[in-house]
Amino acid sequence: MDSTSSSASLIIPSFRCFDATNHRRYYSTLPSCSPTPRGGAGGSASIHVMGNSTTIADPKIVTGDCGYLLDDVAHLSDYIKDLPTYSNPLQDNPAYSVVKQYFVDVDDTVAEKIVVSKESPRGTHFRRAGPRQKVYFESDEVRACIVTCGVYALGGYKGFYARNTIPLTPKVVNDIHKRVGTILGTSRGGHDTSKIVDSIQDRGINQVYIIGGDGTQKGASVIFEEIRRRGLKVAVVGIPKTIDNDIPVIDKSFGFDTAVEEAQRAISAAHVESESIENGIGLVKLMGRHSGFIAMYATLASRDVDCCLIPESPFYLEGPGGLFEYIGKRLNENAHMVIVVAEGAGQELLSGNTCTMDNIDALGNKQLQDVGFWISQKIKDHFSEKQKLTINLKYIDPTYMICAVPSNASDNVYCTLLAHSAIHGAMARYTGFTVGPVNGKHSCIPFQRITERQNKVVITDRMWARCLSSTNQPSFFSAKQPFEKIGDEKHGDNHVEDLAIK
Repeated sequence: MDSTSSSASLIIPSFRCFDATNHRRYYSTLPSCSPTPRGGAGGSASIHVMGNSTTIADPKIVTGDCGYLLDDVAHLSDYIKDLPTYSNPLQDNPAYSVVKQYFVDVDDTVAEKIVVSKESPRGTHFRRAGPRQKVYFESDEVRACIVTCGVYALGGYKGFYARNTIPLTPKVVNDIHKRVGTILGTSRGGHDTSKIVDSIQDRGINQVYIIGGDGTQKGASVIFEEIRRRGLKVAVVGIPKTIDNDIPVIDKSFGFDTAVEEAQRAISAAHVESESIENGIGLVKLMGRHSGFIAMYATLASRDVDCCLIPESPFYLEGPGGLFEYIGKRLNENAHMVIVVAEGAGQELLSGNTCTMDNIDALGNKQLQDVGFWISQKIKDHFSEKQKLTINLKYIDPTYMICAVPSNASDNVYCTLLAHSAIHGAMARYTGFTVGPVNGKHSCIPFQRITERQNKVVITDRMWARCLSSTNQPSFFSAKQPFEKIGDEKHGDNHVEDLAIK
């Protein structure tokens, strides 16, 4: 697909951590208060995605005074010599003439943590996104492709094999933000790294923008490593799009706000239904295979929810402090209640334990049972057989209704900023990174930081505590279940620790 986008820029940083002449990695002198650089003293790691394995090069780490650490992104000049540079066309754009900081300063970085103590080291930073003074592509020579990977699919990669590309012109994309889904189409599986890079090379593509969730970003990382291995002048940029909000480091992913807003409709309907009849229960299942952010934020936004169940917080059904006891208490007090459950919650409790590696989809993900339908039946059976109480339960599954709505105003603005950051970074010859806001400032984040883990609700964090306070539900932790402390500082997020139930 052709593109004539003309954003972005560059200035060679004074603290480059790769020697451009021999590509050796080095660190600046570490002060006494500096931590050990992430990734250790050297070496490499491997990544395996959908039958493709490749070796990941060492992360680019720059250290400075008082524990300053820059987790830098790759640059085409790391493996391609004598790249020409051009003046950024934005310097002639009247819109940018009013900007106080015309181009992003070479030393601008964004801190990963903003809450630190007085004696804390400065910590990890990321390169700030935005236009640079010099660019490495002329607008007319840009031949960009966009890969969209939709909900439950990593699939846009198959377009490289089928050669069923769609030319994107200003007229084609004029009102694209008002449409639902992807005009480019999507598919499941089909990730063959060599064939994809062969196609990129054959078509003369020099910028690849890959839009999708955590699985998609892993695929993008593998493609980037193969491109770098071949020494191609191709920038690979990831754009985080998943309503689950399970991509780490960034503040949130594109689509999350819209999903939470749309989930309110289902919760509101469940509340109306439960209130209209004696012993009414409205049960809503929301998306979230491994991360309960949609369920948690929708619960907080609604204020009508009496119980929120997420994958990160185990629960049990029977016995003192269990879910059934709490349901009975709420029905006795209010004669109705609303329950929100994330799709990945309670999978270990489902009968038959069918969530095994024998039941996987085309992407290698475990197939989940319908916890909403299962828990609905369990609630009905328990109260009719043991409590001799008639329960009027309405089960609502709005999954695909939530997926099939246009993005809201907040996500529309956010998507525009992501696009600008991605293009600026690619034009400035950066590659192998995902764009996104970190503490409110858009940044370029190396793929390895995005793919090393999933973002999950930390049940010892204040936000989950706020959710529990909103619902007045118990934690459902059994006294027989000891806790194991898990340090979370290695991931570099703002949470001190997580707890796991043995």
